[in-house]
Amino acid sequence: MRVTHEKESADLKLVGESFDTSGNQPTIHADMADFPSAEPRTFLVKVKSGVSAHDYARKLASVVRPLGGDATTIPPGEHKGVILIMQAMAGLLTLMLVAVAGLGVLDSVVLDTLERVHDLGVCKAIGMTPRQTLSLVLASVAAIGVAGGLLGVPVGHLLHGLVMPVMAHAVGTTMPSSVLDVYGPAQLLLLGLGGVVLAVLGRLAPAFWATRTPTATALRTE
Repeated sequence: MRVTHEKESADLKLVGESFDTSGNQPTIHADMADFPSAEPRTFLVKVKSGVSAHDYARKLASVVRPLGGDATTIPPGEHKGVILIMQAMAGLLTLMLVAVAGLGVLDSVVLDTLERVHDLGVCKAIGMTPRQTLSLVLASVAAIGVAGGLLGVPVGHLLHGLVMPVMAHAVGTTMPSSVLDVYGPAQLLLLGLGGVVLAVLGRLAPAFWATRTPTATALRTE
């Protein structure tokens, strides 16, 4: 790759990448020693603890402004605010997806429970206790929840690894492994158990209804 400067040009061999999304154009981060005649234009200063950044910038500005420079402060949390907004949007989207999934499970299990109410009445007639009825109804969806977790987690992990680099490439950057490899074994296990939790939560209301339905009413249901 050949880079041209106002005063010189040089042939560079890129051996790494820097994850930087602060600019609208691709930027090369290099050592000043590679460009002896280049002059820095911006300096980032971090003040010591107890020193007022505003006072420091004001005093520094009074010195450099006659020379054509300036000094300003960066509002605290400026970049963190964007990250918090993105995290809030991701959290809201996650809650919406969980709610939709839970309602979908609830719709399916209500129909399934209504179809099996006569069978449950027979079981209750021969001595099944309400706790056993509740366990039976919940166990019927546990296997589906496990299957959903075993299928959904690997597919979601695969799509995450495929979609994130494409999104980064669309804005002219790449993502390091620290951004892509965010799911460890523990997180993947919890996500897999999430399928079971959703299935059980969606089944709770129909399960309690089944335990409280009188045996005679259940036996007369077709």
